[in-house]
Amino acid sequence: MGLFRSATKSILALLPSYQFLTRREDTNSRCNQVKRSNKAMKKEVFEKAFKEGLNKNFNKYSKYFDFEFYVYPELGSLVFEINKCLIIEFSRAAITLTNHLLERVLKLSLIYNETGIRPILTDNWVSVFTEPNKKFSSINLGSSIEKCKKEGLITDDEKVVLFDTIRNLMRNGFSHADPNIVLDKIPDESTFFQGSFTNPTELKKVKLNQKIIPVFQSIQMENFAKENAFPYFDFIFRFTSVAL
Repeated sequence: MGLFRSATKSILALLPSYQFLTRREDTNSRCNQVKRSNKAMKKEVFEKAFKEGLNKNFNKYSKYFDFEFYVYPELGSLVFEINKCLIIEFSRAAITLTNHLLERVLKLSLIYNETGIRPILTDNWVSVFTEPNKKFSSINLGSSIEKCKKEGLITDDEKVVLFDTIRNLMRNGFSHADPNIVLDKIPDESTFFQGSFTNPTELKKVKLNQKIIPVFQSIQMENFAKENAFPYFDFIFRFTSVAL
């Protein structure tokens, strides 16, 4: 992946100084002005971001709105929600919801494998679904994958990918907020460059393990999500379509 680089250039610790207001009335007035300004700015920023995302990405992702889940119609709203996240570039949200989609489709596969997909009279819904729901709805992802393989609902290759890669990297990494999993392939030591306002032309080389520093963990997790949210969703969408 292009995300993993051995060296990154960055400017660290450039903290501006602030001049504080001393008079209470000036402070209150300034705070009220800032609050009003922030409210207006936030709405404008959000509107601009949403419109830019829609204009930039709608054509790319619009085909994923055109789906027909004949067996599992309850997945439709979830796919719709993920697609909206991709369009407005909410990458981490898209990955987390895609994890939800994967876990849900595996559990539904096990439930419907037991109940069958034949029409069921409304009066019998509770009696038919009570036991399968109790049996499968609370199991973890690893158990769902294993059971689906045992029942012949997924292939050997699908089981390997789902269990070894998707379960650990995408699901555990993001649903458990564990950057150690997602950033495992990044080198333990990366080169950065530190600068200052007092001497802006001088850069100091710094070696850091960005995998254990929260601010760099966040940056790398964000970059990973931006790069992988769509390929991951596309893979699970196609897997779900085949499963259905």
